[in-house]
Amino acid sequence: MNILYLSYDGMTDPLGQSQVLPYIVGLTKEGHSFTLISFEKKDRYFIQKDLIEQLCQENKIDWKPIFYTKNPPVLSTLFDLRNMSKLSYSLHKEKKFDLTHCRSYISSIVGLRLKRKFNVPFLFDMRGFWADERVDGELWNLKNPLYRIIFSFFKKKEIQFLTESFTTISLTHAGKEEIERWQLVNKQSFSPIEVIPCCTDLIQFPKVDRVTENVNLGYIGSLGTWYLLENMLRFFKIYQQYYPTAQFHFLTKDDPNIILEKALHLSINTSSILIEEANRTEIAVKVSSWNAAIFFIKPSYSKLSSSPVKQGELMAMGIPVFCNSGVGDTDKILSEYNSGILITEFNEQDYENRIIQFKKTNFDSDKIRLGAEDYFSLTNGINAYQKTYLNVS
Repeated sequence: MNILYLSYDGMTDPLGQSQVLPYIVGLTKEGHSFTLISFEKKDRYFIQKDLIEQLCQENKIDWKPIFYTKNPPVLSTLFDLRNMSKLSYSLHKEKKFDLTHCRSYISSIVGLRLKRKFNVPFLFDMRGFWADERVDGELWNLKNPLYRIIFSFFKKKEIQFLTESFTTISLTHAGKEEIERWQLVNKQSFSPIEVIPCCTDLIQFPKVDRVTENVNLGYIGSLGTWYLLENMLRFFKIYQQYYPTAQFHFLTKDDPNIILEKALHLSINTSSILIEEANRTEIAVKVSSWNAAIFFIKPSYSKLSSSPVKQGELMAMGIPVFCNSGVGDTDKILSEYNSGILITEFNEQDYENRIIQFKKTNFDSDKIRLGAEDYFSLTNGINAYQKTYLNVS
């Protein structure tokens, strides 16, 4: 098929490199032809563009980057949306696309227009309840009349995407079940819903040979809007009571001072905090000293649809995790694959209880890895998209 892929995320961003390009590269091997429009942040683009251009050329992907605009709020998004629409229309007149693969909501506005104007089927790859995430993440304050209007606009569009796409992709079964409840409320016929989680390249994240006497706790990735740094540090403070020599090892590109200042505020000795950057090829070596990893995500309604990328990566490396309940399918995955300990309450007593549970549990790294191969395999994800594409009528 001749496919237009629309992403408001950049390919020079880590997310584009882990959750967009690997799928497209895999799908080109199935015989599909891709034209990829993405929105790039200038600072990352000029550092990474040669790498992405080479990857796209090697895989015959026609990459059409556009610069992302951040300010002024709202107007900049409208400007980007206009540029995406204009380029998409122009490319379709030239290439006559068989379908549009729309990553999240901004892109789906263009996909819906292409369907209505040119009868091009589109895939609503929703990636999560985006409008609700903006509210839950306190990026849109609904007390502001402008954001109330924008939120209402996207919730109406959401129903149109679910109704007029040929298929919807949900990252989680919990998200799919919630959408099916919406269908009953709206009394409309939604498109079929397929579940494809954020998959992991199992070659880039091999199982590590963990050093059994090490007791360090680890964290991978940015801390951003959703990750509860203070709660994780409070957990580590209790963790140190059971593992006095433990370090909390962060592999992140975020400002180290943010972490260290919170640690000092909680009276945690900063000599037990190790913070460093790591590229993807270095991660497996650096986590070999970890006893376990941790990620606490702000629980909210929108997180029903969330599939943390780091969960698949950590499972692929055979590392058990501490994570909180109420986030997508994480509860189910931890239980099914015995891949970690679930935190149900953010308080010291629950932390202590879960650490005791962790010490008593025999975590098998090989079995955790097998769980990743079963649930998070990139190959499985590519095959699921291939099967979905073949359902286009």
